[in-house]
Amino acid sequence: MTTAATLLRRARTRAGLSQRALARRAGTAQSAIARIEAGQTSPTWDTLERLLEAADVELSAQLEPRVVVGSHMLDDVPRILRMTPEQRLEEVKNLTEFLHHARRV
Repeated sequence: MTTAATLLRRARTRAGLSQRALARRAGTAQSAIARIEAGQTSPTWDTLERLLEAADVELSAQLEPRVVVGSHMLDDVPRILRMTPEQRLEEVKNLTEFLHHARRV
């Protein structure tokens, strides 16, 4: 996972800005930029967005399911086999509804 410190540092260096120049553009102190880039403080979403905009970078976020390493669907077979047919249908219904709503996002 990328941290706010890494995002800000990358954006600033890509823009060819010093911490002082970025701070001037964003209307904040250079020390605030330094603390964020050092990981000593975590900015709010709004603050990070404002700082990145000052570096001419647009912030966007995307949610993705976490991949569990070493996990396999076959590990769930014993639990599924213990279910009644009605419980299996309910499980499929819940999954279908989840996927339907996930496509809209």
